[in-house]
Amino acid sequence: MKKRAPRNRTLTCSEQEQARLSPCLLSVDSPVSVHDIAGKIINQDFFKTAPYLPQSFIDLLIMDPPYNLSKNYHGHLFKEKEKGDYQNWFSLILNLIKPLLKPTATIYICSDWKTSILIAPILEKEFYIRNRITWERDKGRGAKTNWKNNTEDIWFCTVTDEYTFNVDAVKQKRKVIAPYRDQKGQPKDWSEEDSGNFRLTHPSNIWTDISIPFWSMPENTDHPTQKPEKLIAKLILASSNQGEMVFDPFLGSGTSAVVAKKLQRNFNGIEINQEYCCWALKRLQLAETDSSIQGYADGVFWERNSLAEQTKEKKSSSDKALEQVEQKELFK
Repeated sequence: MKKRAPRNRTLTCSEQEQARLSPCLLSVDSPVSVHDIAGKIINQDFFKTAPYLPQSFIDLLIMDPPYNLSKNYHGHLFKEKEKGDYQNWFSLILNLIKPLLKPTATIYICSDWKTSILIAPILEKEFYIRNRITWERDKGRGAKTNWKNNTEDIWFCTVTDEYTFNVDAVKQKRKVIAPYRDQKGQPKDWSEEDSGNFRLTHPSNIWTDISIPFWSMPENTDHPTQKPEKLIAKLILASSNQGEMVFDPFLGSGTSAVVAKKLQRNFNGIEINQEYCCWALKRLQLAETDSSIQGYADGVFWERNSLAEQTKEKKSSSDKALEQVEQKELFK
């Protein structure tokens, strides 16, 4: 295990932890029911697992497959393919997943800009494309002869025209710079709070309020392409309800499963790398006592760098609750 700075909060698993956690992982070699796999992680290749999964059990599919570039996932290599070969590989995934989706299911698929060019026509053929979300990662390598690439795409698709979208669950709380008032002097589309003036805004398809996980965040792992919990929380809250099934066929370090658990959804995930599976299991155990999601509090998503305002609001709410208790005691 590599040496880290004292303040580095990256989640790891020792050999002893992996030995303890790995027996909790599933392997599937015969047909299974939803009950068999609910709340579980399958440590196996997706292509070998998919034929044994139950039909029409997925309410929300979150898929972050390897993009079409060469990358080492801790010993599991993915090599960049010819464009047509990648499209065939991606089509095979969708062909295996489609029977597993409910007619009301929603699909989110992550990609980079190059991969998007390849998968967009396939998605258009197989599903209803509703939108393409652009996520600004705020990280990327500079280039001397090109623009720095620091965004990723998230394709929003559905199986049919009947699907879930809870817009009120994903509104963003923004600080009001110019607090306009109406003729009566009342706030116009914003509210006055002890911690400042804020407006709840409808989410757009450009997400600039989410940073990638980094060393000081307890959700961070050594997975090379880990998605932030805040990002996955937006997808889950918008496109599923409590108790519904969230499925991730390329689970990685477990973010979609962990966030599903924190938001009281059911989940199942598949991951070929056993070490990643153990990270996911450890994160799931931690989620039993800590369901917080950085950047999401009190039912709303906050802007970046707004921790001070969040802290003020929590303190204000706590003070008000204490004051109410004291008043009740006073008038007994």
